[in-house]
Amino acid sequence: MCTPDKKCENCAGTKKITAKKLKVLFVRLLITNYKGVIELRLITWNCKMAFHTKANDILTFSPDILIVPECAKPEIVLKKSKENLPEYLWFGDNINKGIGIFGFNGYQLMLSDKYDEQYKWIVPIQVSGKENFLLLAVWACKYSEDKNACYIEQVYKALEVYEDFLEKGNVIIAGDFNSNKIWDKDHKIGNHSEVVNLLSENGIKSTYHEFFNEEQGKETQPTHYFWHRQTKPFHIDYCFASADWMERLGNVVVGKYEDWAQKSDHCPVMIDFK
Repeated sequence: MCTPDKKCENCAGTKKITAKKLKVLFVRLLITNYKGVIELRLITWNCKMAFHTKANDILTFSPDILIVPECAKPEIVLKKSKENLPEYLWFGDNINKGIGIFGFNGYQLMLSDKYDEQYKWIVPIQVSGKENFLLLAVWACKYSEDKNACYIEQVYKALEVYEDFLEKGNVIIAGDFNSNKIWDKDHKIGNHSEVVNLLSENGIKSTYHEFFNEEQGKETQPTHYFWHRQTKPFHIDYCFASADWMERLGNVVVGKYEDWAQKSDHCPVMIDFK
């Protein structure tokens, strides 16, 4: 029998669940409709800079892999915030604005030796840990060493460079693509639909579109609000996954405008694999 001073034999070996661990467990259950075990949670969120002031907002959701376009160099984040960022890679020309990739819960990140700096914002990473897979982290922006490849065009050209990875399977491609089918006519080399088709030819599909059974260009849940305006919604952030991962797709959640508009012009996209 337990007393205030002594635990019984049944309770003596019980590990105490800290408030932080309890919060993580609660969040993982609360924010999704998926009731199964989450083996991998990936989140992509363009934070619109000043990540050190916003890190806690996204880390509350307990990602295993976090992709953050427009992220300051992690050393700055660590210096200015109290968040623990145990494993990370970062790429950028401006210390205040690059792409950060973070691993939690024992996940390790290793830059592939196939990395082509000409497309520096599309980063091939070997992820190891509870799950081992290839990750292509994406921030499609205006700046590129290839002057003929901006925004979605640089993604298309990078995918051609990394096509051998795509053919192997066990790959996840996620980030800010700054693109949608509605703008296909604006791009001469590798528009959005061509990127989607190239991936589809390798058995890689959009988790959002498969989960919600929606067509490209007809998305009902925006991931970006131009100039933070709710009247200008667009869907431009994606997570694509190979067939082996798609079979394990458990849930997809897009953040709501009212929760994120004060922090960024993008809402996070969270993908749970079972």
